[in-house]
Amino acid sequence: DAMVLLIAEVASTYVEIRTLQQRLEYAQENVELQRESARIAQARREVAAIDAEVDAPQARSNLFQTEAAIYLLRISLRRAQNRLAVLLGMPPHDLTPLLEPPLGIPAAPPTVALEVPAVLLRRRPDVRRAERLVAAQSAAIGIAESNLYPAISISGALQVEAEDFSRLFNSQAWAGNVGPLFRWNVLNYGRLVNLIRVEDARLQQQIAAYQQTVLRANEEAENAIVAFLLLHERIALLRQSVAEAQEAARVTQAKYRAGRIEFNRVFTIEQFLVSQQDQLAQSQGELAQSLIQLYKAVGGGWELRLEEPQAGSGFPANLPPAATPPAPPDMGQAAPPSTPADRRFEALPRPLAGQG
Repeated sequence: DAMVLLIAEVASTYVEIRTLQQRLEYAQENVELQRESARIAQARREVAAIDAEVDAPQARSNLFQTEAAIYLLRISLRRAQNRLAVLLGMPPHDLTPLLEPPLGIPAAPPTVALEVPAVLLRRRPDVRRAERLVAAQSAAIGIAESNLYPAISISGALQVEAEDFSRLFNSQAWAGNVGPLFRWNVLNYGRLVNLIRVEDARLQQQIAAYQQTVLRANEEAENAIVAFLLLHERIALLRQSVAEAQEAARVTQAKYRAGRIEFNRVFTIEQFLVSQQDQLAQSQGELAQSLIQLYKAVGGGWELRLEEPQAGSGFPANLPPAATPPAPPDMGQAAPPSTPADRRFEALPRPLAGQG
């Protein structure tokens, strides 16, 4: 269980770092775009163009706002790097040299094949533990029921006795007895039956806890699956939105340079572009995080992978040997399919019924 949590946290933190790096890259691109708009607005102000006295401060304000956001992203990035360093057993420090070159946000495959539903959740340590507790409590009922029946045993005693100490170890000094022993708690029958009922009530509690554990595991896996499936659609739409916003920003800036439109159009488009690019980067990170959460929900990730990360997988391969952690799951490769290719996911297991 500790290994599953560690691998999930390492992979999740790594994806967070790559997401922040992508958001920083988008923000820096927008700073250059807005700096050019501010330069145009200042040039128009110098030639006393219409509304130029308002356009220049507005353009600079938009530029300063985007530059200020970069510092917040840098703070979050350094915090994520410090957290990753602690997870890898290293003192918190700047991990940028270890994370070069920037590989971008790890890409999740379009589909993921899962195993047989019952096998998936039984890999989870908490589900296995709850199942064994039910089995142990079931055995406790049998132990309590055994007290209702008679018990037969054989007991004996061995002693040494002599009048003088010198004769203590002679053969005649030894004596002993052996015989059967019969015991039956007939008079305590009512108390024994009640003890059985107590153990049976504890069994019902363990069964309910087991079912609740399976339900929680099912919920976590279902949530990760839903996010994984729907984020693909969201990212596709955001890519189109970003492409259209970039084209709109290019056209509006050119028209503003020619004096054909007012700066408010440019201001609105540039702010919208910043928002859409940031949402795209965050959604790409959430998609990778959803796959990590799915692995964690089904108890995966504890298998240590000693192979080098494949090229293009989105994970660094230049960590120093002394600090090399178990490799995060390769989200660029889909698991070998165990179901037809047109089925994305098997149904997850449902809670067990009865007391079996």
